[in-house]
Amino acid sequence: MNIEYSMNEIKKISGSMFKKNFFGVFHGSISARIEHNQFIINKKDAIFDGLSDDDLTLLFSKKDYRWNDASIDSDIHQNIYKNIGEAKYICYAMPPYLTAYSLEHASIEPRDYFGAMKFDNIFVYDPKQFDDWYERAPSEICRYMVDKKTNVIVIKGYGVYVYERTAYNLAKTVALLENSCKLLSYAYKFM
Repeated sequence: MNIEYSMNEIKKISGSMFKKNFFGVFHGSISARIEHNQFIINKKDAIFDGLSDDDLTLLFSKKDYRWNDASIDSDIHQNIYKNIGEAKYICYAMPPYLTAYSLEHASIEPRDYFGAMKFDNIFVYDPKQFDDWYERAPSEICRYMVDKKTNVIVIKGYGVYVYERTAYNLAKTVALLENSCKLLSYAYKFM
């Protein structure tokens, strides 16, 4: 995949996702696979509203000095790319309705048309404790995606990891999930 094209896609999509409150000012991550052993990802101090080329870094499977500036989620992205061939773009987002819904429900079953057409019942993964989450996350997230044959993992109180083949579909998947959770929240409020 062309590195310049991928960087432009990430910059364009991240701005839209930031405006929808899927990313925080310093919260979230987005990446694109360039080759089998390299990917670009946002740096840890990146602000997602208006990413520049300087906010992204190219990482190789073999860790070097660039990993020090990269997102805290880089190990998770690397593990997904290493084990799931169809993953071309990955993001970690914390959409507010989805994250809030995950706190009180063990699964998400979209009942709106667009959500129901895209997703079946989505299990909410419970990491149990957050104390050692970042040590466990790279293997647990990838293992869940491989075992369940899914490109989405909703993590209780934490957010969602998604991989897709295009940046457009990455943003669309997160938006559909967030909208379904928003509508479910409204529906339960009025019941």
